[in-house]
Amino acid sequence: MYKLLAKLNKLLLPSFTKQQLDLAKAKKWQMAIIGWRYYVTTRALDLK
Repeated sequence: MYKLLAKLNKLLLPSFTKQQLDLAKAKKWQMAIIGWRYYVTTRALDLK
């Protein structure tokens, strides 16, 4: 399930790394997206 969510995140959500976003200056909604992507990615990698 998390692998599917990770693929959807990659397709639908913006990549702040490519935009060179400074985390210290990120807005709350940007931090929420970063946290969500991190959560899903770590769960997808833990599955074997």
